[in-house]
Amino acid sequence: MEISKEELDERVALLRKFKSLLEQQRSKFEEYLLVLEKQQDSIAAENPEALLAHTELEQQVVKNIANLQKVIVPMKRMYKSASIIDSKEDSESIAKIQNELSSLQEKVLKQNQINRDLLRVHIDNIKVQINSFKNPYKNSRSIYSKQSVAQLIEVEA
Repeated sequence: MEISKEELDERVALLRKFKSLLEQQRSKFEEYLLVLEKQQDSIAAENPEALLAHTELEQQVVKNIANLQKVIVPMKRMYKSASIIDSKEDSESIAKIQNELSSLQEKVLKQNQINRDLLRVHIDNIKVQINSFKNPYKNSRSIYSKQSVAQLIEVEA
């Protein structure tokens, strides 16, 4: 079966676009991993401002990854259904990028779990500190409260 020049060009363009999207996703995962590593340092340093900034940045990166994934999934289907048989080099390149994505995703998940565990420990420590605070006013009456209490109530019908 002979492929026309136009169809071949479409398949090559599809392959290049798919490869480009995978590379973008890889760079977003690398960025996300970097954010998570810096976030770990902020947790250890007990720096709430930096932690908040990292959390906001993390949400943006995750949103970007989700948006990319929405495009990559249909592109992957198109890539497979078009049975693009370009050069062996392109196929190996895409396989390599997909393997790197899987590896990065695993690293991101591990780092995310480490950060959650650190935060959980930090929150538990803060709870212990709060519970250990002594309230000097716990058993004393307010100086603004009156000692006398009303004895009679007038009710009108």
